[in-house]
Amino acid sequence: MKQHFLLAEDDENLGSLLTTFLNSKGYQTKWVKNGEEAISYYRSFHNALDFIILDVMMPEKDGFSVAKEIRLTDKKTPILFLTAKSMKDDKLKGFEVGADDYLTKPFAMEELIARIQAILRRIGDNTTSKEERISIGSLQFDTNKSVLYTSNGEKKLTTKENALLALLTRNINEVLDRQATLRAIWGDDNYFNGRSMDVYIAKLRKLLSEDPAIEIMNIHGIGFKLIVK
Repeated sequence: MKQHFLLAEDDENLGSLLTTFLNSKGYQTKWVKNGEEAISYYRSFHNALDFIILDVMMPEKDGFSVAKEIRLTDKKTPILFLTAKSMKDDKLKGFEVGADDYLTKPFAMEELIARIQAILRRIGDNTTSKEERISIGSLQFDTNKSVLYTSNGEKKLTTKENALLALLTRNINEVLDRQATLRAIWGDDNYFNGRSMDVYIAKLRKLLSEDPAIEIMNIHGIGFKLIVK
């Protein structure tokens, strides 16, 4: 079966070009032209969607707002932002609302496909992992389902949250090298990806804080260590 993509892009030329290109690569692509249409289509077909591509600047509702609304109930469907903005804070905001990656316009079509395939591979690796539940103190972590089980219920994790927590738990009570982690999950250890990873570490600290025996410690100049006392 073809994978089902949702593309939200208000630029007529780029939207048409991307739709034709993605379809030619074997992805069944639905193109909408504003944020409200994106939300409406998502609500109708979310169970069938495999990937979402959102332009940041759109009429009706911007890409950040669309992603934030989707992430209220769906932590797993990959989201990639297309943005004309180059400000680091804007890109960080994208990751904070649950994006898996971003591309700054203009971009090469080959780079878009490479980013999409890298994200889908990570999801496939997580899905086919033999690991199921991992104990982290009093918490339970299911890497296949991307769920953290706590005393207050289930916490759904995004793709990157799941990948980062899985890497930490596989190296529990050991130092995890910062640069190696960036290359393993983000594919590049540049400055911006480092800032993005810090955002995700902060999110995981908040999720794990229900058990005071669990701590993600910063090891200055080296990386992180997940400690369970």
